Amino acid sequence: MSNRIFVSDLEIEAIIGIYDWEREVKQLINISYEVEVDINKAFKSDNIEDTFDYKSTSKKIIKSVEKSSFQLIESLAENVSKIIMQDEKVLNLSLSVSKPGALRGSKEVGLTIFRSR
Repeated sequence: MSNRIFVSDLEIEAIIGIYDWEREVKQLINISYEVEVDINKAFKSDNIEDTFDYKSTSKKIIKSVEKSSFQLIESLAENVSKIIMQDEKVLNLSLSVSKPGALRGSKEVGLTIFRSR
């Protein structure tokens, strides 16, 4: 039996983009992810070690993204997926990364990637 833990709309500012102006100004990035994990032990133990620590993982993501300067959100997403998959409890990952206001007339542009063990 597995369960899903999610983090929705984690907002981080970073250098991202292919245009010269994008290389000079930090832009807002939205990251949402959902991990499939076996947390049955945590139901009984009530111990953080028996589940996915979303706070610790999100802090690692924030630190990495703030220091990054990728041109493509695809590359950024792959980097973030590697951070999340470092936790051996994660069986499957769905990760969405988007740039609000990247396309005139659109709320945001982004992608979703999936990773499995």
